[in-house]
Amino acid sequence: VYENVLAYLTPSDILAMRNIGLAVMEKMSAPELQIYQARQVYEEALHTWTYQHCIESLGLDQGEIYNRYRVVPEIHHKIRIANRRLDSILRPDIDLNDAGELENFVMAYVFFAAVFEGCWFYNGFTPIFALQRRGLMKGTAEQLQYIMRDEVMHCGFGIRTIRQILVENDVRLEESALREMWDEAEAAEAGYARLILPEPMLGYSADDHIGQFR
Repeated sequence: VYENVLAYLTPSDILAMRNIGLAVMEKMSAPELQIYQARQVYEEALHTWTYQHCIESLGLDQGEIYNRYRVVPEIHHKIRIANRRLDSILRPDIDLNDAGELENFVMAYVFFAAVFEGCWFYNGFTPIFALQRRGLMKGTAEQLQYIMRDEVMHCGFGIRTIRQILVENDVRLEESALREMWDEAEAAEAGYARLILPEPMLGYSADDHIGQFR
């Protein structure tokens, strides 16, 4: 459980950093948004370093854990979904004056702020917190609590920014597209839950994990 959680979180924080630093921040004209997002980029990098610190402290096989997102289907699937959203707005020719391009940008932002950071990340820490409640992996859990604090702020900031973009540009997102995004994310999370918890551990199960996600 512990290794698979870190195997998912490590590449995910790198993706979150690339999304804000390379795809989102440059498109923001308000300096206060850029200032906060610069901090967010730093925090995502710090999170990745924290996972590295945990892996090194326990003497785990770094290369094997870092490579799991490539070879474990359930982890790879979640990373592939995020990469697809990121690639759609990382194009150099994107024109946000085009209504379709702007809607796609906002949908990608919704995915990363609300689903990726607000649900997948938030939920991703819970198995370690379940161990902490039993007096296990307390050091890692304390680190993840600090990271969760940051992710909740990233999610809240992202949602407020999205709402303002919708108001200022008179954009209305399609409910069917949001529903499709959510259903895909939920199915991916269910597969991931069954990977990390094929059998329940004391006080936590795959059903608990999926239930919290919902």
